[in-house]
Amino acid sequence: MTQVLPHPLLEQLRQICGTANVLTHEDPATDLSPWEQDWRKRVSGRALAVVRPGDTAQVAAVVKACAAHQTPIVPQGGNTGLVVGGIPDNSGQQIVLSMTRMNAVRAIDPANLTLTVEAGCVLQNLQTAAEQAGFLFPLSLGAEGSCTIGGNLGTNAGGTQVLRYGNARELCLGLEVVTAQGEVWHGLSGLRKDNTGYDLRHLMIGSEGTLGIITAATMKLYPQPAAQLTAWAAVPSMEAAVELLGLAHQRLGPGLTGFEVMGQFALSLVDKHFPHLRVPIWQDTPWCVLLENSDSESEQHARGQFEALLETAMAQGWVSDAVVAENLTQAKGLWHIRESITLAQVQEGQNIKHDISIPVSQIANFVKETDALLEREVPGVRLVDFGHLGDGNLHYNVQAPEGSDGKDFVRAFEDKINTLVFDQVKRFNGSISAEHGVGAQKVNKLPHYKDPTAMAMMRAVKQALDPHNIMNPGRVLA
Repeated sequence: MTQVLPHPLLEQLRQICGTANVLTHEDPATDLSPWEQDWRKRVSGRALAVVRPGDTAQVAAVVKACAAHQTPIVPQGGNTGLVVGGIPDNSGQQIVLSMTRMNAVRAIDPANLTLTVEAGCVLQNLQTAAEQAGFLFPLSLGAEGSCTIGGNLGTNAGGTQVLRYGNARELCLGLEVVTAQGEVWHGLSGLRKDNTGYDLRHLMIGSEGTLGIITAATMKLYPQPAAQLTAWAAVPSMEAAVELLGLAHQRLGPGLTGFEVMGQFALSLVDKHFPHLRVPIWQDTPWCVLLENSDSESEQHARGQFEALLETAMAQGWVSDAVVAENLTQAKGLWHIRESITLAQVQEGQNIKHDISIPVSQIANFVKETDALLEREVPGVRLVDFGHLGDGNLHYNVQAPEGSDGKDFVRAFEDKINTLVFDQVKRFNGSISAEHGVGAQKVNKLPHYKDPTAMAMMRAVKQALDPHNIMNPGRVLA
């Protein structure tokens, strides 16, 4: 009987991180599916091992060992991504580098308004640490209870307050990164001005682990607002929603921290699958808008601004009905409805997701034309339109026709529908990925929709920093 020899890399990894932190299929009692299957449970792979380093020195040693063995590395945070960017392939030869043990808040600098945190820190824990120190960390998204800041930076996550504070990129002042050679770049200074050459921080943010592994970051903090009010408004059209957005910019200025749009069918799914959430005023309107006003003066001032804004919008015919949350509990309830659209889609069955951005001035035309195109080309499809209208980001999702099997629908129509939608996005000068990234899901689509010169420059950067292609291969660039 031929003896199967253990992979020569595994013992090295155990020496670096400890046996308990190198998980393999050698032990039949070990379930690696939490690391090998994507959040939507549509794609799974098979890893050589899941390695869980405890500090930056261990990450660097793991990368050096993998580089010596030419073993690809797939960095992973909370595994909440939607574009299959952190899942191993089926070869059984890739290492999943899980960053979740590196979850400490290293330092808070109140005078500099910064917080330095390790990459595996869950976003909600970072928010809580900032709040306990008397500050606001404004990055907020539906998966904040399980996603990690390293993954947020790796994909340049957006969320609900990009309108005021920007994406993860705009919130980051410094990084600590392990390169493809296992060297450590110490860039956590937290400076707001450092004009000494190429900004490597921005190169790493949004690179989805293909250029290096983010191990820590220095993030911006903000003063807590004196008041934060939320309103829910019914609007008769997407054009009216865009007009309301312009008025809100004019009246609220930087106080406008959130502006979400939700289509009637999207809200009907929440009402169907989560009736306890009690979706307000949605049945008799094609669209609803969720607005947030963060005021530095007082709640009374913020409420007065909101009421004046809504009165003007109603007079113009841009709003047909509206409610303003009376307290924080009501406000959280309204946001919970918005954030439950994705979960309601899961309950309804498999669907085709699109995370796109369009110039705000063109969104109404895009939706009108693309809705009609899909309804003509794939009769019976149900369109789940919602997203961050304030920054031009739509989650333009497609649900199977009523009564049909979601899996069969996705298998039969995903490529056709993606092509139809992405062609429309290109025609309207948009992007096929606004905040979710490229991952493996869109890697073959990207060359068709991104400028050829930009693609060539990206390949040159990848070749320079990761010449042996061991850092998350097959993601972003094919």
